Amino acid sequence: MAQSRRPPAEAAIPAPRKGMPSPRLDEAEFKRRFLRQFVDPCYQRAHYALSEIADIAWHAYAASRKSPLTRKAGDGYADPDYDLSVDWLAAKAAVEDAQQRYSNTAAVGHVLIVNASSRSEHTCPGEMSKSYRLAELAQSVFNEEAGLTSELLDLSRLASEYGRNIHPCKACFSTAPALCHWPCSCYPNYSLGQSQDWMNDIYPLWVEAHGIMVISPVNWYQVSSPLKLMMDRLVCADGGNPDPTTTHGKDAAKAKAIELAGWDYPRHLAGRLFSVVVHGDVEGAENVRRSISDWLRFMQLEPAGPLAEIDRYIGYWEPYATNHEALDADRAIQDEVRNAARSLAEAVTKRRDGRREVIGEQLEQPRQK
Repeated sequence: MAQSRRPPAEAAIPAPRKGMPSPRLDEAEFKRRFLRQFVDPCYQRAHYALSEIADIAWHAYAASRKSPLTRKAGDGYADPDYDLSVDWLAAKAAVEDAQQRYSNTAAVGHVLIVNASSRSEHTCPGEMSKSYRLAELAQSVFNEEAGLTSELLDLSRLASEYGRNIHPCKACFSTAPALCHWPCSCYPNYSLGQSQDWMNDIYPLWVEAHGIMVISPVNWYQVSSPLKLMMDRLVCADGGNPDPTTTHGKDAAKAKAIELAGWDYPRHLAGRLFSVVVHGDVEGAENVRRSISDWLRFMQLEPAGPLAEIDRYIGYWEPYATNHEALDADRAIQDEVRNAARSLAEAVTKRRDGRREVIGEQLEQPRQK
């Protein structure tokens, strides 16, 4: 029998806990920070215009104009008269279109390859990453497979491309699952200058994919910072609420009541297949690979097979200056990455053809997260 986390019917809904110091800025400090974006002397000729823009930005901040452009939710929502952000509605439409492509049985299988390294020749490091090279190896395999398409998501662009941001997860789920909207509605927050968030473009990439291949370095015993940002922001894909009108935006008390009345934890990415490749140079490769794989399994994605998950060292304790030469010489890791890609390609093809069973699909889980 399934265990319930629901309290007795007579139990009161706990009030959201408060007590942290306010992060609000006064006008002078806000404008100082705002204008720090324009320290280059080339902006001096626009001094008066920037001062006027800073005044406008201050008033938007003071009024908490998070989502200034909205429209009525309309049919299909619990409260059709609620004003929803047009940014969120566009993100929702993109996710729904991607889900249709994923569900189209006549379409070919699609694989998303994630380069999780932040290293790029186009900014401070001055050279490409080994992760990117391994991602190219994997993509060459998918390109050779009939009936498959692939796309490379290069997270190094967070560090090298203007206007690319993945803002941190605000942990709405920890207040109550219904407060974590699918897709995420925390961003953009125009009043705080938290705009140009990449995740609204990334969510459809994950939704459309039948297979996901994550290729990551080890950074201080952990996943890379770009990958962790994306992982955290994908929490809404596992149990997130597809209807923000049920919580009237970010009403924490309403979200708690919804969870305690019974939440179904919709698994928006369940059933997709995955491969994970982690490479290190000193320590931590196995732990990082396990961390990524466990995360994907918890969201009910499925491993593509025993050869689809690998952790290896490239140039173990050798100079960093020769790390690409170490990869050149390591033909085994190159072939292992190709085999991981072939495993994922085979699994996706068989699943699309109905030749791969989902073990345990009919079993009821005794607990949700």
